[in-house]
Amino acid sequence: MFRIQTLNKISAVGLQRFPMDHYEVASEFATPDAILVRSAKMHDIEFSPNLKAIGRAGAGVNNIPIEKCTDKGIVVFNTPGANANAVKELVIASLLLSSRNLVQGINWGSGLIGKGDDVPKLVEKGKSNFVGPELYGKTLGVIGLGAIGMLVANAAEALGMRVVGFDPYISIDSAWALSKNVEKAISLDSLLSQSDYISLHIPLLDSTSGFLNKSKFEVMKNGVRIMNFARGGLVNKEDLFGAFESGKVASFVTDFPDEELLKHDKVIGIPHLGASTPESESNCAVMAVDQIKDFLENGNIKNSVNFPNTGMARNGGFRLIIANKNIPKMVGNITAVLADENINIANMLNRHRGDIAYNIIDIDNDVSEEQVKKIRNIEGIIMVRLLPPVQ
Repeated sequence: MFRIQTLNKISAVGLQRFPMDHYEVASEFATPDAILVRSAKMHDIEFSPNLKAIGRAGAGVNNIPIEKCTDKGIVVFNTPGANANAVKELVIASLLLSSRNLVQGINWGSGLIGKGDDVPKLVEKGKSNFVGPELYGKTLGVIGLGAIGMLVANAAEALGMRVVGFDPYISIDSAWALSKNVEKAISLDSLLSQSDYISLHIPLLDSTSGFLNKSKFEVMKNGVRIMNFARGGLVNKEDLFGAFESGKVASFVTDFPDEELLKHDKVIGIPHLGASTPESESNCAVMAVDQIKDFLENGNIKNSVNFPNTGMARNGGFRLIIANKNIPKMVGNITAVLADENINIANMLNRHRGDIAYNIIDIDNDVSEEQVKKIRNIEGIIMVRLLPPVQ
């Protein structure tokens, strides 16, 4: 019986995928096998030695102590792409918000309450203050063509926009799904210089903090409109305010507002609503649950942020899963112990990611706890689990 602890409210659509005869799900467990979390802060949590995995129902994992988990052999999963459609729809809405001055016009119109029969006349007189360009035929530059960026590019192209994309690390799946009409920018500066609208879809790393700054703004067209639904911190605020004053940037829409941004009349601050749809929450929960189940039952890893993606079909027998430091001779040391114990390997898969290696080993015969302990005692081993035969 596996115990799954929930640190936030997780969609029942996902939790129902845990079979009740093999899983217990609750918000309080002293020794959970896995944890499901959304936004709860986990950096100060003392993890039980029994904890094997953490599933983040969402993409960002800043609330999880990744390095600590890796050292303890805890696999951390996230759910990239599960909320992609929800974010895409909000980005498309933001293109219109930034372009047609809808927020400003609606706010102004609300101020006419109490004017009675004069409202229609005042509306006609004041509407010229909120004129804005159409999207059709304009150029959108999409920086980052992952699950969300790809959908944004395709949707904008369907609206009649010319779309230019830049992503030197685009995945095969995204490339296959991308509309053939989306143009590939030869460089980032090339994209910036020709775009009427720019949408950011890159992670926040040390290398991307302040990604859009003074030097990048100088390359852009005058009056550009920028959308940031990726992460706060990707845009240098001081340089952005300077770009507002010079007329370089006409509008900035962000899902990550702070007080400074909200004070500026050229900023449309959305209260982090990118993934706030019931469909998105369900999709994230389903993906997180399925990944946790496959890992606990089969040792397979998909969408981990700290361990290599590793998957192998079960052959019906016992399975060893082993995590170790990615150093020379580890595979040899592991297989030597198995050979000494007369344990025959039926199939084996080894993958590594940075300093971590992960092994799935299917075996033809049973393995005792004493034999597992001998593997665990090999220097450099981080985690060992023996999985029973598939029922």
